[in-house]
Amino acid sequence: EEIAFRVIRPYAGESIPDNVLFEMVKETINFPIPLVQLSEEIFSLELFHGPTLAFKDVGARFMSRCLGYFSKDRKEKVIVLVATSGDTGGAVADGFYNVPGVEVVILFPSGKVSDIQEKQLTTLGKNIHALEVKGNFDDCQALVKQAFADRELNSDYFLTSANSINVARWLPQQFYYFFAYKQWKYKDQPPVISVPSGNFGNICAGILAQASGLPVKHFIAACNVNDVVPRFLDSGKYEPKKAIATLSNAMDVGNPSNFVRIMEIVEEEIGELKEKVSGYSITDQETVATMKFLKERYRYVADPHGAVGYLSLSRYLNEHRKEKGIFLETAHPVKFLKEVEAAVGGQIEIP
Repeated sequence: EEIAFRVIRPYAGESIPDNVLFEMVKETINFPIPLVQLSEEIFSLELFHGPTLAFKDVGARFMSRCLGYFSKDRKEKVIVLVATSGDTGGAVADGFYNVPGVEVVILFPSGKVSDIQEKQLTTLGKNIHALEVKGNFDDCQALVKQAFADRELNSDYFLTSANSINVARWLPQQFYYFFAYKQWKYKDQPPVISVPSGNFGNICAGILAQASGLPVKHFIAACNVNDVVPRFLDSGKYEPKKAIATLSNAMDVGNPSNFVRIMEIVEEEIGELKEKVSGYSITDQETVATMKFLKERYRYVADPHGAVGYLSLSRYLNEHRKEKGIFLETAHPVKFLKEVEAAVGGQIEIP
């Protein structure tokens, strides 16, 4: 709690009293975030031990407490609008469930979230409203942005976002990079960190943590075939394209919102960005083969996003033999039950 409090305090400034902020942080991270060793070189940072089994729990829990604090004296209801490709919606729904004075509207792409993810979105009721959209995540996000740009709508309702475009959702994602380093046993050798990347909020929080002084050797943007950033790192041309549906659905983003923040941190210098970040693009076939390999070699069950993170890290370490690294395991494999069970050839226990 002390680490997380010290990380977030400079961003909160005088807007939240220290004792309140400390309690908010304490409630945000009241579940384990272990660093699990797979080999001499590779570790998994497990971010799926929270209430909705995904890394989004950290940001959503902190943000819901911020919003509860700032809206306690408001007369009108706060409406939280959120687009989800899977895990954000469930974490936000859980974080805001039954919070007085807050209504949550979640837009999710039809047929493009897993069964368990869809149940987490649609079965709470009360102040949580889920809308199924014919389209992909980018379409959902475009609707959210359109609502925020609508002056008439904003004059009638108090709207806010729970996507990583909201800083209260995004900034606390720095916490677990610090927790990883606390558990890192090679203190004389900062880790390479591989981050499964879709909307680029997670890796951006890591880069911000590094800019604040956290020792990180290098970041890897581990992408599926939605590879706008790996292509940008290769060519210097930023060319968004329509998202393609994959097994690692939370990363099916064709125009990541947070990439502009990364460019801001590096002051628009592509040379500096390339020094900090490498990009890899992994196919569904490679993802399935990696889940199978991890189970056979290490008796470790990864979800599709973690598998993309592992394979990207493994490829980087093959080219940089002296380095050691961490990949972020962002969701519990049970959230992708059919795909993971088919890949590993066995049943997974539902927690």
